[in-house]
Amino acid sequence: MTEELKIYKEKMQKTVDGLAENFQSIRAGRANPHVLDKIKVDYYGTPTPIQQVGNISVPEARIILIQPWEKGLIKEIEKAINLSDIGINPTNDGISIRLVFPELNQERRQDLAKQIKKYGEEAKVAIRNIRRDANDKTKKLEKSGDFTEDDVKQADKDVQKFTDEFIKTVDNMVDAKTKDIMTV
Repeated sequence: MTEELKIYKEKMQKTVDGLAENFQSIRAGRANPHVLDKIKVDYYGTPTPIQQVGNISVPEARIILIQPWEKGLIKEIEKAINLSDIGINPTNDGISIRLVFPELNQERRQDLAKQIKKYGEEAKVAIRNIRRDANDKTKKLEKSGDFTEDDVKQADKDVQKFTDEFIKTVDNMVDAKTKDIMTV
C-alpha cells in the first residue's frame, strides 16, 4: 500500500475511534463516567470539561458522584448537566452532585438501540466517503502520470479491502453495543 493510501486508512480508523467514543457516552442503565465526557461547565467564563472542575466517582453501580473542587461551581455543574442530553436530573446536597441512573425500560432500550444503529450508519457513510476520496486521488495520480492503470486497479482493490474491514468492524461494534443495551 502506498503512502497516499495509508492516510485514508488512518482516516477510517479515526472514524471507528470516534464511533467508540460516541458509544461510551450512551448510558446503559449503569453508571458510566464517560456519559459526562461531552459536558462543559462555565468556569469563570470558559467552557471547561466537567472532569477538570471536580472529582468524578462511581460509589455504586447506578450512581455517579461529582465533587467540585470549588463549592461555587455546584450550580454551574448542575446547570450544565440539566442542559445536556443525558436525560438524568442531578441531585445537589450542597457539597456534591449525585446522578442516579434509573433502570432502563424496554422502550428506552429500543430508543438507545436505534441511536446506536444511527451512529453506526453515520460511521459507515463516513468510511464510504473516505473510500470515494481515496479512489478520486488514485485517478488524479493516474491522470498526472504518477500511477499506471494497473497501479490504480491495485490501489482501488486495496482501498476496497480495508473499507470492507472497517465496515465489518463498525457492524460488530453496533451489534455488541446493541446486545449490551438490550440485556436486562
